[in-house]
Amino acid sequence: MMTTEREKMTAGENYDQFDPELQAQRTKMRKALGALNQIYDNQEFNKQLKPLLGDSGDHLFVENGIAFDYGFNIHVGNDFYANYHLTLLDTCPITIGDNCYFGPDCGLYTPVHPIDPVQRKNDVEMGAPITIGNNVWLGGHVTILPGVTLGNNVVVGAGSVVTKSFGDNVVIVGNPAHVIKTVD
Repeated sequence: MMTTEREKMTAGENYDQFDPELQAQRTKMRKALGALNQIYDNQEFNKQLKPLLGDSGDHLFVENGIAFDYGFNIHVGNDFYANYHLTLLDTCPITIGDNCYFGPDCGLYTPVHPIDPVQRKNDVEMGAPITIGNNVWLGGHVTILPGVTLGNNVVVGAGSVVTKSFGDNVVIVGNPAHVIKTVD
């Protein structure tokens, strides 16, 4: 039985975004990220980033400019590289596999906002997790929407908006993203 708003949020259930624990965590992360994004030495930047995440493997390297809500819902595998201005909205878990490379200005967004205007007005919040497989390359300005799973060895072309899940060994591009070829 889910008892806290954090547990409800992480599970993708309706939750209260104004819950004091959640607000405190967002404030804590904004302060930490504000200071972090002022560090221009890559080694120091990544050393201080690592403990803000739920977990991460060996060789985490993010260029300057990262934003996220909570941190505890971000799970990154080994040998991860992200270029400038990475946004990870982690109301639900974001899981990134090994050997992944993200171009500049990529965004992975787990929050789901209701289409129904009454629910929106009443601040109904929920989310859906994002899972990225191993050996995935996201070009610059890629957007991954809530609930998407990408398999292993996927390449996402620059500027693509990924609205649905894709299996292994494909190159996807466009808005919405679609398969243009398979990878051997």
